Amino acid sequence: MSQILVLYYSQHGATKLMAQQIARGVESVDGSNAVLRTVPEISSICEQTAESIPASGSLYASLDDLKQCDGLALGSPSYFGNMAAPLKYFIDNSTAAWFNGSLTDKPAAVFTSAGSLHGGQESTLLSMMIPLLHHGMILLGIPSSEPALNETKTGGTPYGASHLAHDRNTLSKEEKTLCFALGVRLATTALKLKTS
Repeated sequence: MSQILVLYYSQHGATKLMAQQIARGVESVDGSNAVLRTVPEISSICEQTAESIPASGSLYASLDDLKQCDGLALGSPSYFGNMAAPLKYFIDNSTAAWFNGSLTDKPAAVFTSAGSLHGGQESTLLSMMIPLLHHGMILLGIPSSEPALNETKTGGTPYGASHLAHDRNTLSKEEKTLCFALGVRLATTALKLKTS
């Protein structure tokens, strides 16, 4: 069984919807299991440790989740063309996993949601790729052979799945298709790498 960690931060729910669709794609692949995890809010006043079991929604991620996964989908809303601070805080504290090589040679993909057409989706995806490259992960995007990538009028890029929220918290048909396809590609690649 291959375990894919779908790790995200979502302030208004759109990125969570994407994470759930990616998880559906992962679980459509025989022998693959999706594990949804989020990260807690961070405080600008003082550091606070949040409970590992939030009141609702996905459990908070731990460094053990990184060690145990066979692949990683990392998602964040786009904040000024960059990943959200709570997700960056979690990634910045993954040095032990980096030293141990826990993520080396594992496949990874990224996804984002932005409130406007030119909200920095692609630069946000690139910002999430940088620490994954440092971890030695194998980055996957969405190939042009995926028809929805050429049909979308909302979100979607070769760098990874994206969503144009702009006053709506629902994914378009193409955005759902691209999220699902990214989950399938990630799970399929993880299985191939795990059995080789």
